Amino acid sequence: MHVEGLLKQHVIDPEICIRCNTCEETCPIDAITHDDNNYVVDALICNYCMDCISPCPTGAIDNWRVVREAYSLADQFSWSELPAQQEVEVVEGGSAIEALEDEVGALLAEARKGLGGKAVAPHSASKPTVNLYNRGKPATATIAGNRRLTDAAADSDVRHVILDFGDQPFPVLEGQSIGIIPPGVDAAGKPHAPRLYSVASPRDGEKPNSNNLALTIKREPGGICSNYLCDLPRGAKVEVTGPFGATFLMPNDPAANIVMICTGTGSAPFRGFTERRRRAMPDAPGHLLLFFGARRPQELPYFGPLQKVPEKLLTRHFCYSRVPGEPRSYVQDRIRSEGAGVTELLQDANTHVYICGLRGMETGVDEAFADICRFAAIDWAVLKSEMRDNGRYHVETY
Repeated sequence: MHVEGLLKQHVIDPEICIRCNTCEETCPIDAITHDDNNYVVDALICNYCMDCISPCPTGAIDNWRVVREAYSLADQFSWSELPAQQEVEVVEGGSAIEALEDEVGALLAEARKGLGGKAVAPHSASKPTVNLYNRGKPATATIAGNRRLTDAAADSDVRHVILDFGDQPFPVLEGQSIGIIPPGVDAAGKPHAPRLYSVASPRDGEKPNSNNLALTIKREPGGICSNYLCDLPRGAKVEVTGPFGATFLMPNDPAANIVMICTGTGSAPFRGFTERRRRAMPDAPGHLLLFFGARRPQELPYFGPLQKVPEKLLTRHFCYSRVPGEPRSYVQDRIRSEGAGVTELLQDANTHVYICGLRGMETGVDEAFADICRFAAIDWAVLKSEMRDNGRYHVETY
């Protein structure tokens, strides 16, 4: 993987490697070699075919570093442990490395498909850490809380799950995701793939300076990882990778207006955004505007806590599609009914738009923006493109 002068280098963890020679025997292009001390990968030869990954009995082979200059064979032969990942910066022009693991990178790319172009982080966003923990070397978190968010009579079971990392560093920013590795194997006998979840907490945790974070998890029929998490009791251990994501980040600018549009568990990052603004910038001049869609109030995650957020901090528009006796209302309908105010915000260079939730709402939201912009003699296609290129328009849907 090459990203504007950066190289994703395949490396082997000398602390885990048992020197069994499996990787060297498996590699079809002789990129792996060894001396009396270590097995190493030649960055000039490795083509990321991944043939060596699954035969490795320890997972030592499944490690990666993003570097500006590749570690030499001599460097790697001398290691007694892997070097720490260098800080990965959002580079000029907005390109950023979202994840080092190809399978996670593919998941994030799919989630941002509706963006219609290159994802760019807000210029004022804090510098994220990515891939501190990976599948070969995951963090272990303890379940510190697991409570239902939706009404007991609601059709959906959405839960607030808190992961405590104890003494392990796990720095996240609002808008980032983490991977959860469910135990067991799939129908083909392979370990389950990690599942990505947006972090629902601000960067300093559920309470200021606590080393934990929360996820918003919906129980799904047949769901493997989500149902596994929903069933975990307090004290249970869970394997975590990440953090991931370097563009769907909150602007670190008190003047930024943030328009948040979501359904269901897509509310997770916006809980983090709102709590961050409340804790760090309570008197910020920038405006927070939330459009939140659900079938009924009883099925709206965080409905109770949201009612307690002061109006001066957050303007809320709840949209319900299945309330008996009431017309169906979707987020795009409310965007249209609030068109004058939304259009005014869209014309402000300090405004950022975030869409998160079900992919099915993308088209409707896009058409609503086009409609209200047309009424104001604004070309939405042009404006959206400008906002995206400037790191002010973000999509993460599934």
